[in-house]
Amino acid sequence: MIEHHVRVHPSADRLPREEQLAWKLATVATATEAPEADSAAMAVNRVIDNASVAVASLLRRPVAVARAQATAHGPAAPGASVFGSRDRVSPEWAAWANGTAVRELDFHDTYLAADYSHPGDNIPPLLAVAQHTGRCGADLLRGIIAAYEIHVALVKGICLHEHRIDHVAHLSAATAGGLGALLRLPTETVYQAVQQAVHTTTATRQSRKGEISSWKAYAPAFAGKAAVEAVDRAMRGETSPSPVYEGEDGFLARMLNGPDSDYTVLLPEAGEPRRAILDTYTKEHSAEYQAQAIIDLARRLREKAGSLDRVRSVVLHTSHHTHHVIGSGANDPQKYDPAASRETLDHSVPYIFAVALEDGTWHHERSYAPERARRPETVALWRRISTVEDPAWTRRYHDPDPERRAFGGRAVITLDDGTVVEDELALADAHPSGARPFDRPAYTAKFRTLTEGTVDEAAQDAFLETAARLAELPAAGLDGLFPAVDADAVAAYDASLPKGLF
Repeated sequence: MIEHHVRVHPSADRLPREEQLAWKLATVATATEAPEADSAAMAVNRVIDNASVAVASLLRRPVAVARAQATAHGPAAPGASVFGSRDRVSPEWAAWANGTAVRELDFHDTYLAADYSHPGDNIPPLLAVAQHTGRCGADLLRGIIAAYEIHVALVKGICLHEHRIDHVAHLSAATAGGLGALLRLPTETVYQAVQQAVHTTTATRQSRKGEISSWKAYAPAFAGKAAVEAVDRAMRGETSPSPVYEGEDGFLARMLNGPDSDYTVLLPEAGEPRRAILDTYTKEHSAEYQAQAIIDLARRLREKAGSLDRVRSVVLHTSHHTHHVIGSGANDPQKYDPAASRETLDHSVPYIFAVALEDGTWHHERSYAPERARRPETVALWRRISTVEDPAWTRRYHDPDPERRAFGGRAVITLDDGTVVEDELALADAHPSGARPFDRPAYTAKFRTLTEGTVDEAAQDAFLETAARLAELPAAGLDGLFPAVDADAVAAYDASLPKGLF
């Protein structure tokens, strides 16, 4: 790997484009290395994972709204497919609808380092453009692996959340790069597209603060749509704000550490295998990733804790990120509100720990049902749960050694007689280094579970067989990456919602 130091330059410096981060990202995207077998296999896993959660969310309101907006723009030829619809639409609108479907349940892959990310959000816009432009499975595979490589590098090197900038700014750059790899565009074109994408998708983290709304699902879809449009403009010869990262009024200077910004981004050398996708991990449970190990820990503690009406307090000792983003350190009263939105509850580790401790399981719908959140005994337990930052867990969260890095915590349960019950878990069971690492059978089981009742067994088999052959698929074969569902039932639900402008 090569270390690239990224800092602010005044306009008078006329920083050569070859020294700019956007150009270096574009160079990674336009490299010609063939993907390694294990990276390709993991990309297939993530295509399966995305389809699982997209199908499971088809009849959720934000997904239906995004789908209705996409199909309202009319069919496009050749266009791209939309989960749950027979229509093909323009690729940027397919990216919007499918990106929302994938993100809605907060149930697909993640990578945590200096910043947060869900690299699987790159796949919907890449798949849409691949369909629209008649690319084959090998092209899509190349784009996915390049997007993951760029996304992971940015998340490792540049922290956005400390400045309350939403993580989709890194996503849009990665998607633009992935599209460049997919289409084998010139480095110059990808460079311009990356800059346009970053410039237009920088937003605050209010989308994940307080009363969290449906925009949490739309934000990455918006970034994907913007990246598709940026690539289209760049292909037509249009240029961008430059240098978007290093400029004196650019991303680093005005959004991040200011004029003294100095970041290090590690990117692969020419000829070096693209393996960043292997550093990422998916979710077994539909909740923020920092809650994954906490859910597993709660399940493990149920028997030790005994009768939960005897619990006086629960303190979760965990990392800075977990405490301040989804814990009591966020100082969001909404995280303890039984009437809070689902989006808020899946970012409330006190709620998640309470329900997992009571139920011993986690379900993407039942665990968030309004009647479940309002259960009096749950509310009483929930409000006795708090988090604290433990520097040791914060160090492990950021440890550069993957063997020591951890995203869990320690739970200390104090009972009414003063008895203390405690346990800790460093990694979710499904993490690559956890007790039960997710493998192809686990991804397959997740797909079958989440699509049961919506996709019949024959259609499930057809999708899984198609996904497994991703590298060999002809252009027409990409249609098989959309599991067959009852489109009439989906359309009827869409028609029941209020209408907008389109």
